[in-house]
Amino acid sequence: MREHLHAEWTKLRTLPGTGRLLLTIVVLTVAVSVAASAVVSCAAAGCGYDPAKISFFGVQVSQAVVAILAVVVISGEYGTGMIRLTLTAMPRRTSVLAAKAIILVGLTLIVGSVAVLASALAARRILLGNGFTADMLILTSGPMLRAAVGSVLYLALIALFSLGVATAVRDSATAIGVVLGLLYLFPALILMISDEDWQRLLWQLSPMNAGLAVQATTDLAALPLSPWAGLGVLAAWATAALLGGGLLLRARDA
Repeated sequence: MREHLHAEWTKLRTLPGTGRLLLTIVVLTVAVSVAASAVVSCAAAGCGYDPAKISFFGVQVSQAVVAILAVVVISGEYGTGMIRLTLTAMPRRTSVLAAKAIILVGLTLIVGSVAVLASALAARRILLGNGFTADMLILTSGPMLRAAVGSVLYLALIALFSLGVATAVRDSATAIGVVLGLLYLFPALILMISDEDWQRLLWQLSPMNAGLAVQATTDLAALPLSPWAGLGVLAAWATAALLGGGLLLRARDA
């Protein structure tokens, strides 16, 4: 496995655009979180805003860049035909996919941690000036810390989910379309459907809605799923995508 990891790390760090995508994840997460923080205010008597969701709102946008990075990790090789050389040199296909997943998750966890921490610090300064109290924004408090750690894990699971889809469909554009479609389709359907039972079911099945429940720190009883259970739904999507992609990788010719 060490050889597989070294090979995949070499390919990813020398891939054109990897650095720009990683930087974009950080910048976009922080910028959108700052923008979201700037447009909300909290009255002295209280407000209905969840400070954690606002502080980490940029994750909802930067996840698209994480998906693109994950897709490029394997679809780029199919596009150039390099996948044949990779599988010839390393015929254990599941090990190749596992190495890609490990390297991708490692990078996403590092970059995601930087992005989430920077967002928390930047948003805190703005929200304190908009009426939020300091005790609502303590990063080391239980709910806020869970939201921060969960946001990083959310991005890592999005990366795995996207890698699995890209392995199954091979084509970059198709894979990105499928991933973004699944992420953003459920929220759109929920807005279009008036039946509350169907809304709740779609929310519980949605990789994005359920996964981002981990950011919630207020009104937890009103959520269709608990924060960690919601992240578990996204983990199930990621597992299914990786298993499906892995099986197809083993069964098909390069």
